[in-house]
Amino acid sequence: MWVALLVLTALSVALRTGALDTGYWIDEAIAVGIASHDPADIPGLLRQDGSPPLYYLLLHAWMSLAGTGEAATRSLSLVFAAVAVPTAWWAAGARAAAFVAVCPLLTYYAQEARMYTLVAVLSLVATAAFVRRRPVVMVVALTALLYTHTWGIFLAIVLIGLSHNRLPLALAVGLLYLPWIPSLVFQALHTGAPWSQHPSVLWLVPVALLVAWRPRDELVLAAAAGIALAWLASQISPAWAPRYLFVFFGPLLLVLARRPAWVVAPLAVAVVLAGASTKSNARAVAVSAAQSTRPGDLVVCTQPEQVPVLHRYLPAGVRYLTPLGTPADPSFTDWRDALPRLRAGGAERVLKPALARLEPGRRVILVMPVARRPRSPWARAVRRRTLEWRAALNADPRLRWAGRTSYPDPAQFRSAVRAEIYDLE
Repeated sequence: MWVALLVLTALSVALRTGALDTGYWIDEAIAVGIASHDPADIPGLLRQDGSPPLYYLLLHAWMSLAGTGEAATRSLSLVFAAVAVPTAWWAAGARAAAFVAVCPLLTYYAQEARMYTLVAVLSLVATAAFVRRRPVVMVVALTALLYTHTWGIFLAIVLIGLSHNRLPLALAVGLLYLPWIPSLVFQALHTGAPWSQHPSVLWLVPVALLVAWRPRDELVLAAAAGIALAWLASQISPAWAPRYLFVFFGPLLLVLARRPAWVVAPLAVAVVLAGASTKSNARAVAVSAAQSTRPGDLVVCTQPEQVPVLHRYLPAGVRYLTPLGTPADPSFTDWRDALPRLRAGGAERVLKPALARLEPGRRVILVMPVARRPRSPWARAVRRRTLEWRAALNADPRLRWAGRTSYPDPAQFRSAVRAEIYDLE
């Protein structure tokens, strides 16, 4: 057993190292930026972001040991993905461990500086503790999950609700989570997920099929009820992203482990959903722009959340401007009331006063998202600001268009940008 477990774990690591050193995309740059601050400051900074603090504190500690490069910061997720293999064996046996070792979705997120492989491990531990009736382990795992991802609330509700000793479990988890409740309330009122949209009712179809398949299975009910709760909550306030479903990784894996023939379908879906390993072309665009950028030049970014990525790769000393204004700290994004601020960030109010203060001889680098069909209110507002701000720059008689940066084909990336350069005469 130990030899098989070692081989599976080594296989999982070998499959998940090919994209560790690619350029960051938006969420990774924000995560690394937040984790770069003092640990005492991280919980307060996350009130501007919308996430719980556990992963960021772990990433801060990891960066102090492994370094701050792309591969170094992502290797923490790789470690959690490796830990998921023996955790799955403990939770549901060899079949579950084999599935976890080769699961393409875990491979994808094992090479991303985000919390999702940690979410998968904690979900597995909490679910296995529920099945084996180990309340102390369940309380610890659920509490850690809540401090890692807010959607852990939905799994905690259903697992505790299905437990025989639900009241003491609820009190224990609630008391341990109580210190974060004020921050959670603030985030719900002021940050949320303005880039998200209401999920389609089609997401409930596989949930209904799952329940119809095994209507009396507690784990099926836990996964289905949790996903349905998340769907309902996102109808009230949009906060839906398919990757958040990692919160239900534990119950879904344990269900599939009982019916190994069913593993083929989700594995095929996982291959499709995983997509390309390179997530953003921002590093290539920034490196190209950096060749003609000097300290004091102005980087105008019409998609505010791209600034932490640009800040990672552009020279020190450049200034940043977005429709939200001048970022106080370009290493992360301030999402507080971001959508109304973005809608109010017109060229007359934000861009032109900043250009008026810019001294002659400076360069203006306009960074814009590559046009795609905007689906959320945030994306639509970004598109309006992009069209308006680019027109204002082209109409300014003091600016001379100096060319474009080079960038790879944007169709290959989840998040793509392009840049144009202007000289201030």
